[in-house]
Amino acid sequence: MGPGTDVWPQCSSLDNGCLKECVEEDDEPEDSDNVSQPKAAKPPRNYQPMRHCISQAMLAGASDSRPTNEGSGVKPPNNERCAYVPIFRSGSCSEMGPKPYMEDEYICVDDLREHLDAQRDYPFLGAFYGVFDGHGGIDAASFTKRNILEFILEDSSFPKGVKKAVKNAFAKVDHALADTRSLDNSSGTTALTALILGRNMLIANAGDSRAVLGKRGRAIELSTDHKPSCTSEKMRIEKLGGVIYDGYLNGQLSVARALGDWHMKGPKGSDGPLSAEPELEEVTLCEEDEFLIIGCDGLWDVMSSQYAVTIVRKGLMMHNDPEKCSRQLVMEASKRNSCDNLTVVVICFSSDPPPKIEIPRMNRRRSISAEGLDVLKGVLGDA
Repeated sequence: MGPGTDVWPQCSSLDNGCLKECVEEDDEPEDSDNVSQPKAAKPPRNYQPMRHCISQAMLAGASDSRPTNEGSGVKPPNNERCAYVPIFRSGSCSEMGPKPYMEDEYICVDDLREHLDAQRDYPFLGAFYGVFDGHGGIDAASFTKRNILEFILEDSSFPKGVKKAVKNAFAKVDHALADTRSLDNSSGTTALTALILGRNMLIANAGDSRAVLGKRGRAIELSTDHKPSCTSEKMRIEKLGGVIYDGYLNGQLSVARALGDWHMKGPKGSDGPLSAEPELEEVTLCEEDEFLIIGCDGLWDVMSSQYAVTIVRKGLMMHNDPEKCSRQLVMEASKRNSCDNLTVVVICFSSDPPPKIEIPRMNRRRSISAEGLDVLKGVLGDA
């Protein structure tokens, strides 16, 4: 295998110390009634084709068509027990919120075959999702939505070098925003994408949008919010001559990474404090991975990752509809007085609703000791 080839691990666990697990004590939804799981719930067939969408596509994964190392950049499973095959269904919701104009964009592609060259024999199927939070106008976000997937698929490194192809696509979009005269070069956008090939998912993020994985009810953040006040971003910015005023990069921008914004960047090829380079996170999906939430910062400014995962999981157990879940997140963020545009995409990895989590019963009865009881009585008596 040549240099630059990505080999994505198979059958690995997310609990490997590389991912961040988020649990907050106050993240229980207001309605905490128990929800019984439907016996044979299926994805709903009726959906709106415009801003709210839901569709379904099965990924390749049959034993006779499993991807190989040759030309794919995807490593096959090490044993036959790892036969998990995700099924993708996505739902989205995007609303202007209290702002006077809409600058968010998103993309949902449940079946990547629609965008692949039919003449080339790809050994896998996949999907692609993204959210783009524009600022300084809608030009940058709209251009990124229309072009970033094609830039990835057309890159000479794809599919052997997936990570390189994604990084090149981010750079190509960024440079095009400076060169295309029909676009406002002072417009910018954050960009968060999820590219899934087989069971392997690559999250790429530049900005303060966020990707959160729902893993049996737990929230696992797969991206970092690139705020100027973030320690690592602050160090990078100051090293490159930038300054932070009241949480804003050079007193102008509330994010540390973005595409476009060429009125703040130096000449192309130079390392300025405002970076367009995405931060990457690789994940091998397994049966415990139930869904992915990607959303712009209008959602995460008023809601924790764990609260969002709890809402989506409960909703899927009730109606098994990712579109309704995305709408519910947007409605909840509005109730919490979000001051931004709101865009959310929910991607499910199964056609079935999440299973009810059974809490194992303890065989041994627990009781407080006599000493503990005395201490408790004393505390209550003195209160």
